[in-house]
Amino acid sequence: MISAQQLEAFDPQVRRAMLALMAEVTARDEQLRAKDALIQQRERDAAFKQALIDKLTHELAVLKRMKFAATSEKFAGSAEQRSLLEDTLDADLAELGQEMKRLGLDVDAAADKGDKKTPKRKALPPHLPRRDVHHEPANTLCSCGCQMLRIGEDVAEKLDYQPGVFTVERHVRGKWACRKCERLVQAPVPSHVIDKGIPTTGLLAQVLVAKFLDHMPLYRQEGVFMRAGHVIARSTLAQWVGECGALLQPLVDALAEELRRHAVLHADETPVAMLKPGNGKTHRAYMWSYCTTSSNSTKAVVFDFSETRNGENVRQFLKLGTATAWNGTLVTDGFSGYRACFEQGVTSAQCMAHARRKFHELWVNHGSEVGRQALRFHQSLFRIERDIEEETPAERRRIRQRKSRRVLAVFHRWLLAQRQLVPPGSATSKAIDYSLNRWSGLTHFVEDGDVPISNNWVENHIRPIALGRSNWLFAGSLRGGKRAAAIMSLLHTARINGHEPYAYLKDVLERLPTHPASRIDELLPHRWAPSA
Repeated sequence: MISAQQLEAFDPQVRRAMLALMAEVTARDEQLRAKDALIQQRERDAAFKQALIDKLTHELAVLKRMKFAATSEKFAGSAEQRSLLEDTLDADLAELGQEMKRLGLDVDAAADKGDKKTPKRKALPPHLPRRDVHHEPANTLCSCGCQMLRIGEDVAEKLDYQPGVFTVERHVRGKWACRKCERLVQAPVPSHVIDKGIPTTGLLAQVLVAKFLDHMPLYRQEGVFMRAGHVIARSTLAQWVGECGALLQPLVDALAEELRRHAVLHADETPVAMLKPGNGKTHRAYMWSYCTTSSNSTKAVVFDFSETRNGENVRQFLKLGTATAWNGTLVTDGFSGYRACFEQGVTSAQCMAHARRKFHELWVNHGSEVGRQALRFHQSLFRIERDIEEETPAERRRIRQRKSRRVLAVFHRWLLAQRQLVPPGSATSKAIDYSLNRWSGLTHFVEDGDVPISNNWVENHIRPIALGRSNWLFAGSLRGGKRAAAIMSLLHTARINGHEPYAYLKDVLERLPTHPASRIDELLPHRWAPSA
């Protein structure tokens, strides 16, 4: 490298030439560095994509091995359990196939060539009513000026379903040709959720609503459809469920992002059995529920399925520890798994209804006078909340500061006094300690008019899952549990926003294939408006 002093020793003309040459070398070095950085970035992207492809390919191979294993290696349970497992496997395989297609991977090449061949699709029964849906070009005038003639048509039949009635929807696409220049025009094939599939969006919506809202397993739906006049194999129904789950996932991700924009959220979890096919047993997994408050104008609930009850699941959903971490007030029960969230900046608001429940058990089970008196304090607090539930947040806070704070002050002094009178380790002392140890979180609602007094709102949302467990028994896989959580998020959010879940899902499935990704928020249940 030539120094500045050495350049000064050259003639001006030579100096200019040297400076131009040095600038050219510097520019070339910068270009090389930029190219190296681009190459490294592409190598990292390629490595990430390959790792994802390897993961999906391995998962696909495992699922296929489970599906087509020898009889002696298959899960040995009741007929209903085996049926539920097979439904989950078929749905998982279909969802994996959609994900791999988006990555540009040949699913057939990734799969085992020795697997059973896909059965040929049977023609739709001729006795079913048929309804023609015509698709014609908007303009049948040729560019040469001649009027085109209709020379034929293509017909694609799709199976439709309205409660109790099957019909066939015949999509007729006329062919128009110009005699002079032999130009052929035909309306394009309408976009559909399942490419080249036979179900309409009405049938798909019916299957999803029946499975994830009415908790009707696919083997039962198969029987319902058979009585309605057409047999649809469970494996086919499961494939539809898996493909719809993959298509709806971006909408669920957008709903979760919408949820994280609000400053106060509820959180709760409920156990769900999850199958471990390797040993033929189930273990306890969890369905987490997150939702906005009942006073929030945005009504939204998102379910999240996980294999454990670890608080890390909550931190991942709230994106804690990242640049986009959620920072607000989380209303929860007394579960210790939420504690790490509060250590990372989330404000804790505890559920007063859970504290009340401890004293209610004392009163009901033992006739405890301490329990009876504590319930009177809770009764006063909840009566105030019922009176102000329609008020604005500012007005709620003002009334809470004036009324609830006084009740809580007397209640707290009473709890401290009673604690001195009961022996340690007794049921009464445990009920009192539950409230005293969480007093700051239990009374946080007084300081914030947006924070509710209890976590009952989210418990009401998660109750249908507990009721449905008796029907679907268990989640067949982690992927199946996450797919169920995603679809239930959309259906339950549509329900609490006053929409008919079937009408909402049918309309969304019709619009999603051509809907711009940048406008996905328009299809969220709380913003959805039916198509004209």
